[in-house]
Amino acid sequence: MKRNHTVVIEFVLLGFGSLYGLQIPLFSLCLLAYVLCLLGNLMIIVLVSSSHLLDSPMYFFLCHLSLCDMLLTTDIVPSLLHIILKNGRTMSFPDCITQFQLFGASTGTECLLLTVMSYDRYLAICQPLSYVTIMGKRLRHHLVIGSWGLSFTITSIIAVMISRLNFCSENIIDHFFCDFVPILQLSCSDTRLLQTIDLILTAPVTLLPFMAIFISYVFILAVIIRIPTVTGRKKAFSTCSSHLIVVSIFYVSLIAIYLVPASGHSVIALKILSLMYTVITPFLNPLIYSLPNQEIKSTFSKIVLLK
Repeated sequence: MKRNHTVVIEFVLLGFGSLYGLQIPLFSLCLLAYVLCLLGNLMIIVLVSSSHLLDSPMYFFLCHLSLCDMLLTTDIVPSLLHIILKNGRTMSFPDCITQFQLFGASTGTECLLLTVMSYDRYLAICQPLSYVTIMGKRLRHHLVIGSWGLSFTITSIIAVMISRLNFCSENIIDHFFCDFVPILQLSCSDTRLLQTIDLILTAPVTLLPFMAIFISYVFILAVIIRIPTVTGRKKAFSTCSSHLIVVSIFYVSLIAIYLVPASGHSVIALKILSLMYTVITPFLNPLIYSLPNQEIKSTFSKIVLLK
C-alpha cells in the first residue's frame, strides 16, 4: 500500500480465497441470487406502481424496501463476483469508502423501513378504525423520506471520518466488501473516538428500530390472542407473518455479526453471515412477500401474464 501522509491508494480484498475448489459454485450461486433479486424486487416495484389494487401504505413501504434491497446487492455483489473469479480484488481507497457508505446507508434504511412497516402493521391490527386517518399519504411519504435521509446522513458522516484516518502499512482486508470494522482494523490512528461516535450515530437506525419492532409485535400478538375465532386470528396474523419472517432473517444475521464478540465466530463464519444479509436476504424478500400474498399474485397474473 502506497501512502502519502494520510492518503491511502488501495486496499486488497481477499474475499473467499480460502475456499479452493468452490469458487465456481459460489460464483454461480451469487450470480443467480443477484439476478433473481433484481428481477423479483423490480417486479414488486412495477406491480405496486402499476396497480390501484396495491395502492396502500403496506405496498408503498414494500416498494421502497425492494428499492433498498436492489441498492444493497448492486453495491456488493458485482464486486463480490469479481473477487470470487480472481481470488481477490484491489480496490482504491475512494471506491472502498463509497462502497462502505452505500452499504451502510442501504442497511440502515432497510432497518428503518422494516420498523415503519411494523408500525403500519401495528396500526392496521391494533387501531383499525384509525388506520386510514393516521397512515395517510403525507405521513407515509414523510416516513420513507426520513428513513432514506437519516440513514444516508449518518453513514456519510461516518464515511468522512474514516477517510480522515491514517493508514500506515497494512492494506489487506480479509472480507469480500469494505465494512466498518475491517477498515478500522487497518488504521494506525486511534479509532476509539470514531467507534464511540459510530455507536451513538448508528443506534437510531439499528438498535432502536429493533426495539420498536419488538414492542410493536408484542402489542400485535396481544391483540391477535384476544380475537375470539381461530379464523380471525389466522387472518390477522397472515397480514404480518411475511414481515416477521423478513425481520427475523435480517436481524439474526446483523446481531450475529455486530453484537457477538469477534472471538465468537471464525472469519469464514463472518463472511457467510455477511453473505446472508447482503445477498440471500434481498433475494428471499420478494419471495417471502409475494408467494403467500393473493393480491400480489392476482396483480401479477393480470399485468404480466395478461390474464
